[in-house]
Amino acid sequence: MTYIRVNKTVGNVEADGVKIILVMEGDSVTLHTDVTNIQRNDHITWEFGTEKLCIAKVYKHSIHMYPGADGRFRDRLKLHPTGSLTITNTRFSDAGYYTVSISSSRRTLREIFMVIVDAPLPVPEIISNSSQCSSSGSSESRCSLVCSVLNVSHVTLSWYAGISVLSSISVCDLSISLSLPLEVDYQDNNTYSCVIYNPVRNQTTHLNITQLCQPCEDSVQCCSFTEAVIRLVLSVLVGVAAVAVLVDHFRSMKVEQKMRKQTENSQSPSVPQ
Repeated sequence: MTYIRVNKTVGNVEADGVKIILVMEGDSVTLHTDVTNIQRNDHITWEFGTEKLCIAKVYKHSIHMYPGADGRFRDRLKLHPTGSLTITNTRFSDAGYYTVSISSSRRTLREIFMVIVDAPLPVPEIISNSSQCSSSGSSESRCSLVCSVLNVSHVTLSWYAGISVLSSISVCDLSISLSLPLEVDYQDNNTYSCVIYNPVRNQTTHLNITQLCQPCEDSVQCCSFTEAVIRLVLSVLVGVAAVAVLVDHFRSMKVEQKMRKQTENSQSPSVPQ
């Protein structure tokens, strides 16, 4: 089924003479008639459900509203001069068929609407699947991610890289959970997002690679071992250099002491016999 978006909250399509309207729970929806000019003697009647419950009526510009036997439509209906009907604060119980009849001595019109009330979309959740992390070297690594939503119907879940679709999964069943995997490079600079949408609206979660993706454990161990070897070699070199300096220092002191002793012996006076 293809929906045609007409505004931010309502989508509709006509199939076999029935106008299908999709609206989110809690939003308002207007069922528009094709009439642009209501005559004074036009008789307009709105009926709901297969039992043809009369919920609104206009006769000689006199408007009558009927909330229903259970009061489900109380203070939530508005009838426009063109015959269009607005339902505010929609509920799941508002879903069903609505029939409008416009009749006079000169014409008779009849239109049928099917209203589908859908629940608000959940926000997709992105988690890191660390158990599937695999290393491809000491400087690169792959990160496995999963985007999921719970209890959804008639939606599509997609991974995007910028504005390009990487993968998608759709569902038409009721109250089902969806999961969509994605594998990215640890140092990837692309902008990734997970989007759930239907003909009415969408919800988006952006991927924070730095927060969710870390190098694999084997890469970390490899890097740690290499770093340890480098530090050990540097320590050895520093130690060797320090020993060499000390040896040279002691050698210089010994030579200096020997020269001083020779100088003192040469300058001391001889003792007469």
